[in-house]
Parts: sequence; C-alpha cells; structure tokens
Amino acid sequence: MTNHELQQLVEQISVQFFAKPFKHHAYFNSRLRTTGGRYHLDNHDIDINPKMDDGAAHEVLIGIIKHELCHYHLHLAGYSGKHNTPQFKQLLKAVGGSRYAPRLASKESFHIQYLYRCNHCGLEYHRKRRINVAKYVCGRCRGKLQLVNSYLEKQ
Repeated sequence: MTNHELQQLVEQISVQFFAKPFKHHAYFNSRLRTTGGRYHLDNHDIDINPKMDDGAAHEVLIGIIKHELCHYHLHLAGYSGKHNTPQFKQLLKAVGGSRYAPRLASKESFHIQYLYRCNHCGLEYHRKRRINVAKYVCGRCRGKLQLVNSYLEKQ
C-alpha cells in the first residue's frame, strides 16, 4: 500500500464512520517501532506504522486508523483527545476502533537457550548466555558442567 492509497483509505473511513471529512495528510512512517500510529496536534497529520498493514483485508490497519481519527476529530471539535477521557472512549467504541496496537512478531521474541548439566549430580542449568565450562562449576556439588544442547525458545 502506498501513501496515496493510505490517504484515500483514511478519507474514506473518516466520511463513513465519523461523517466528517479528513482534510489533512496521512502517511506511513517506518521509524515508528512500538506504536501503531500517531496524531500530530500541531499540523493535524496522521502517520501510521507500515508494519501494521496485515495484508489484503487491512483489518488491523483500519482499527488503527479509526483510533487516530478519534484523536483527530475530538481535537478539532475542541475536546481533549487523550485516551482516558470519556469522550474518547465513547467515540472509539462507537466506531469500532482498536484500543491498542497488536504486538509485532520480531526477532527479539526468540532467544537461544543453553542447557548445561552437571557431570556429577545431574543438575540442569538453563541459560540465555553461554558460560565458560572451564571456569564455572556446579553450585550444588562443585562438579564439572557440560553443554548438553542449545535451542531456540519462543518468549
């Protein structure tokens, strides 16, 4: 989806669900990491995280656009566009916007785990970082540690 298509989608959603036109700019901002979108109070523009576009149906993207349009229309009407106000909560519920952006599957969600076992007592140690088996020993019996395997764990 391009910025032009996003602009048209935002204008269409604004008229369809809010019965008011969207007269400013909407664009993708690839620098957004943890948020789905942002409404700018100073110039009334909306920028959207391009990673929130979930494919052909655009369900997640539409929910985020509705959320940002709630900020937009409340601010232009003279109300506070903060998340905790009753006006925002009521409008968001009425249009069916998303309250939170979904978590993105990222590379950081997988961690390599290491499994060490004591040769003497058999105690197992699960670690995220490798340890030097020549330097460290078992905490229970002071036996020698051995790397059993390393594997990926989803967090």
